[in-house]
Amino acid sequence: MPLELNIAYKPISPPLVGENGYRGFLGFSEILPKGWKASDSSKPLSTDILVDHDVELRMRDGCKIYADIYRPTTSSSDCPVPAILSWSPFGKKFNGMHFLQAMTPYNMGVRGTDLSGLEKFEGPDPADFVPHGFAIVNVDPRGIGDSDGLCHIMGPQEGQDGYDAIEHVAMLPWCSGRVGMAGNSHLAVIQWHVAQLQPPSLKAIAPWEACSDLFREQFVRGGVYAGAFYDHITAAMFRGRRGMEDFAAMHRRDPLANAYWDSKRPDMSRIQVPAYITASFNSFLHTMGSIRGYMQIPHSQKWLRFSPYQEWHDQWAVEDSKQELIAFFTRYLQDTKNDWEKTPRVRLCTLRFGALDAITDQVSEDFPFPQTTYKTLFLREGGSLDPQPAKESHTVSYNSEDPGCIASFTHVFTTRTVLTGIPKVVLYMSCPDSDDMDVYVMIRKLDTNGDAMLCLNVPWSSITPKALAEIPQEMASDLLVYKGPVGILRASHREIDATQSMHPNYPFHPHSRAQPLQPSEVVRLEIGIFAMSIEYAPGEALQLQVSGQSPQEVSFREIKGRTGNHANRGDHHVHFGTQYPSHLILPFV
Repeated sequence: MPLELNIAYKPISPPLVGENGYRGFLGFSEILPKGWKASDSSKPLSTDILVDHDVELRMRDGCKIYADIYRPTTSSSDCPVPAILSWSPFGKKFNGMHFLQAMTPYNMGVRGTDLSGLEKFEGPDPADFVPHGFAIVNVDPRGIGDSDGLCHIMGPQEGQDGYDAIEHVAMLPWCSGRVGMAGNSHLAVIQWHVAQLQPPSLKAIAPWEACSDLFREQFVRGGVYAGAFYDHITAAMFRGRRGMEDFAAMHRRDPLANAYWDSKRPDMSRIQVPAYITASFNSFLHTMGSIRGYMQIPHSQKWLRFSPYQEWHDQWAVEDSKQELIAFFTRYLQDTKNDWEKTPRVRLCTLRFGALDAITDQVSEDFPFPQTTYKTLFLREGGSLDPQPAKESHTVSYNSEDPGCIASFTHVFTTRTVLTGIPKVVLYMSCPDSDDMDVYVMIRKLDTNGDAMLCLNVPWSSITPKALAEIPQEMASDLLVYKGPVGILRASHREIDATQSMHPNYPFHPHSRAQPLQPSEVVRLEIGIFAMSIEYAPGEALQLQVSGQSPQEVSFREIKGRTGNHANRGDHHVHFGTQYPSHLILPFV
């Protein structure tokens, strides 16, 4: 290991032939001919593809890991091609359509003909890239499939192994020596960890929605542990023979941030290669990691595009997205002058909710918008949000143990308004029944009747229902519909290190110590909220909701009921007015 961190591990199921695409150890090469189809409904290949199964890649400590390589049949030492690495623990033959059909509502609007079946889950499809002269390298990392060792997740060991794999692939006789990385979620997060190490043969990265701090953005956001989602993914998809890191056990050992969790936060300032970063405002995990990557990568060869669609749909079902990624790699892996540098540095989208499609491809020179005006709305008596604070002190309460109990404050817009950027709420709160409290905030959009609205995360044309009311409740998870941006904070973790905050509205909480509440003590909580871009028509409203239970709908029905917050006790009091000016800061453009 690069660091001595005394990591806890847990077992995972071994690979079984016929499960999750696993075919046993193959170790041979074959040509899939033009027109080949993985199934009757999948996309046929437009060209012959040479597949090298179970190619050994050796790590610096002697560990052997295995990859499947999809490349042009003409690729050789006389006609070398660049490689794109697709790296994750989901299994190199576990494809996207298998996952979508088994685990998502309406396949997230991805049709069978959008994918060839050769794509690694959350990775680029070889059927799209091989015809353009690229090799796709699908890797089973350490501890996955037939690869040696214990599985390490999104940290220094995976970063070091990624470095070694890139340099190994670059030396293969068919490779030009130029390697890139692509993919979504885990396949994107690992790109930060590898790129910060600066492997010489890595020439470009394309993180397609990526956390950048596993403690603060995924597993212990705001100081509140939430691992059920990843545990479910692990049980359903990870297959290996020796086990993997156990995040829950590491948090039980120490609920604070420490060297282990610090190792899961890559240093963006060390990334030197061109980076094409994709983000979305409707992600419940990746929004702020993608934004931090863009803001903190120190050079100018970086691009940020916000998609209105959920990340799997955007990567696999939107043809323009595929072609743009091909153009990026054509420029930096094939060194072809194709005017990529004329691509706008930042492209935004604005969500409109309901039956309205998003406004897309709004060009900016930076993010957040340089012309953003931050305005403060104060919590007021009667549940309103107003530019002027209340003249007297007030308190509202909610039962922190009841998922249906919230405190809400509403502002009605009289003119068309667009909020794009990073919001923040400052709340003064107390809890007489406990020495701590977990606080969840969400910004909801209300229609002109005062009813809460939803935003569909895929195009309406891609799914059967034609109205939100037609989507069954069990299908309306946070994968498919977006309620609004969320903020989370445990009161005892309220300390802020402003020197590490990526933006004044997104405070960095060190989580290095706990500060329990005194009985009925009123504490000031600065809660960063995920970035937003939402349009409001005249008569529509913004509602700030405060509660003691997560307002998000869980992604998978199997974990429904396992994601409730059982730490809160009793009533939480929200204080506002003269003595305690609780307020919401919003980005107006």
